[in-house]
Amino acid sequence: MKPLLIFRHIECEGPGYLAEVLSHYNIPWQLIAIDRNDPLPDNPGDCSGLVFMGGPMSVNDDHPWIRQELALIQDAYRQGMPVLGHCLGGQLISKALGGEVTANPLREIGWHPVRSSKGTAASDWLEGFVDGVELFHWHGETFSVPDGAELILENDWCAHQAFAIDNILALQCHVEMTAPMVREWAGLYQDELDDPSPAVQSVMEINHDLEKRITAMQAVAAPLYRRWLRPVLQAHGSNT
Repeated sequence: MKPLLIFRHIECEGPGYLAEVLSHYNIPWQLIAIDRNDPLPDNPGDCSGLVFMGGPMSVNDDHPWIRQELALIQDAYRQGMPVLGHCLGGQLISKALGGEVTANPLREIGWHPVRSSKGTAASDWLEGFVDGVELFHWHGETFSVPDGAELILENDWCAHQAFAIDNILALQCHVEMTAPMVREWAGLYQDELDDPSPAVQSVMEINHDLEKRITAMQAVAAPLYRRWLRPVLQAHGSNT
């Protein structure tokens, strides 16, 4: 089985819970660490799919690796290859497919409830999903839904939380988080939490009931990742 390529843009924003899911299904993966200046492949032909993690930078910044990642996403889309993006990664997917990434009306940080958009794609992707579950968020920008894609998740603070098209899933929220990752981010980025608001939680609020919240979020993430992995598993004679 060809490995998935996972693109990490900053050391603290790795694959997290996704790596546990991949291990469960014995799916190999290779880390491309942009933060270590790892070289990017010229094309996605030697992998089973592409995964893009988050980061504090903007998709609209003029970094050579951003242009390279956008081109890889476009190539993968043309080939019908699975592509998954988290936060910055979801924004990369949107821009690569003709969408726009702009400032969200307000910053959204912490645990906030989301709901299904109730469309056809949402029914396909959100197995067992219950409106109101809290997912983790940390962003100031947001993506538009490209032509041909369908919104599947939304909430009060950010209208576009996730969209899907073919074998591509773009997430604005961070379903990959583990409890240690949440604690690390709350410490590293504490300066962003100094002025709490309804959409920005304090360090104490973020860490409150953390294990319970992580368990509830992973109950959403597991079937979502499993649905995204369906073409990878089917191509190798496995069932989800």
